[in-house]
Amino acid sequence: MKNPYRILAALLACGVSLSAAAAVTASLDRDRVASGETVRLLLQHDGNTDSQPDISPLKRDFDVLGSSSGSSMQIVNGHTSAQTQVNLVLAPKHDGKIRIPPLQWGDQKSPTLELTVGGNSGNGGAGRQPAGEATAETSHVFLTATLDQQRPYVQAAVVLTVRIHADQPIYQASLDFPAGADVLVKQLGKDQQTSETRNGRTYQVIERKYLLFPQRSGPISIDGPVLDAQVQDSGGSDPFGNDSFFGNLFGRMPLAGMMNATRPLRLRAKAVAMNVQPRPAGATGSNWLPAQKVTLEETWRPGNATIHVGDPVTRHLHLAALGLTGAQLPDLAALMAVPDGIKAYPDQAKLVDSPQGDSNLGSRDQDIALIASRAGRYALPAMRLSWWDSAHNLQREAVLPEHTLEILPAAGAPAATAAPTANPAPSIPAQADAQANAPAETAQSAQATHAPPWQWISLGLGLLWLGTVLAWWRSRRRTPPPAPGKDAKDSDATTPAALPAGSAFKAFQRACHDGDPRAARQYLLAWASAVWPAHPPPGLNALSRLLDDAKLAEPLRQLDRACYTDCAWQGEALAQAMSKPPAPAAVVERRQALPELYPELPAP
Repeated sequence: MKNPYRILAALLACGVSLSAAAAVTASLDRDRVASGETVRLLLQHDGNTDSQPDISPLKRDFDVLGSSSGSSMQIVNGHTSAQTQVNLVLAPKHDGKIRIPPLQWGDQKSPTLELTVGGNSGNGGAGRQPAGEATAETSHVFLTATLDQQRPYVQAAVVLTVRIHADQPIYQASLDFPAGADVLVKQLGKDQQTSETRNGRTYQVIERKYLLFPQRSGPISIDGPVLDAQVQDSGGSDPFGNDSFFGNLFGRMPLAGMMNATRPLRLRAKAVAMNVQPRPAGATGSNWLPAQKVTLEETWRPGNATIHVGDPVTRHLHLAALGLTGAQLPDLAALMAVPDGIKAYPDQAKLVDSPQGDSNLGSRDQDIALIASRAGRYALPAMRLSWWDSAHNLQREAVLPEHTLEILPAAGAPAATAAPTANPAPSIPAQADAQANAPAETAQSAQATHAPPWQWISLGLGLLWLGTVLAWWRSRRRTPPPAPGKDAKDSDATTPAALPAGSAFKAFQRACHDGDPRAARQYLLAWASAVWPAHPPPGLNALSRLLDDAKLAEPLRQLDRACYTDCAWQGEALAQAMSKPPAPAAVVERRQALPELYPELPAP
């Protein structure tokens, strides 16, 4: 009976000894580091465990740059011992004495440690001084960040200059400066490399500039840039050399030798603080453009060529602003007003950002095609753009003067069919009437002196009258025929849109043979509306994309132009290309992901 009790007592004693042995220890590779240096924390758990330590308390004062873990087991004289180790690379977030709190690992906690950060670590480590202040003599690598202004306007560009000073080689360097909700960040140009001597030391300087765009007014503070790099480990200590487990694990592998050469470095610049001014009351323009300089220019294509009705003329607008990005510049097509009789078709704008000195030059180039539907003289109003001069704190204006377009009748069209112009010149009949009201003796003298020219003028008036009669007869001939199945008296009650698909297509073919572009367009769109009642095409361009047939694209484009220009149109080519209606099942309807910015307008 005694043996079972002895065995139980022995087992309990073993359990107590194992529990006591299952302790957690913690150690630092050094207890003092310079600003920007990293430190390694080694956690060791005696005994087998599948859990991991809770390192969340470290993140208040440290950035955890890396971690590694492993376990080992040894059997000596029948006794088994196990160890689990975790190695952490920590970068202190601030200077001073930092307390490393106890870390929970399973049901055990590690002891409290203390680390001193700042000054010189005693082994030539890297240091960091606050941005804009003098550096200490012991700093081998430090970071500065300066703003060009402390009180910018909202959405105006602020230049932040970041400089990395190093008197020793740095490897795998990366500079991170993320944007926030209150400030947009954009890198300005490429990095510049120079050299500088401080306190008898020669530093290699890497300079990088950022553009900051505050999105709200008031005080704003954001975290400064962070430099992550590798520097030479002058102490020559293996990150795992003082650890028996990891030292045995790597032994003399090549990786261990590589890890002896460098160690991590993390530097933080001071926080970027600014007091952002709101939009001033004096900025009354519809657009808020805080810039140092704004230019607005235009060019025309063709320059001095003769322009007829239906011929496109392109107005190229160039807007550039120093201190803004191209994305901040307004849509120029929305600023341009066009008179009646001219339609504007803006092209997609091209936005460009280019460094210029210590700022950014944002530009917006946009082409706008103008097409006149009738002849005449058209005056395009002056274009005005208000902007705020941030250097002198006053509102300025960029202006394009008024521009006049002379539009001639379409080539081949009778002169009498041209619509009245905005500022019509005196016609020949008007001149004749004015001269008819002159004194009789003056008219007789002029007739006696200039008899041959008046004969030609009379002949011209007769030809103009004859052309007017022919144009009237032709317009009457182009009147759309009544829909099939309807009497002539009630043909006005039936619109093309209400026709069935078959009737509309026959009327379209008839209009093509008659050379009537407007009727052909109406009946063709009526046929398309009957075929696709859920999504009818608004115009011929949309119908061309819907049919997706290369042989129909050009005839449809010619028909669309004829509806706007009064020029002669031959519909035989379109009638032959569409000798029969396309089968609806063979046409794939392609819905647009976004609505058209500039929908087609009905033909006049």
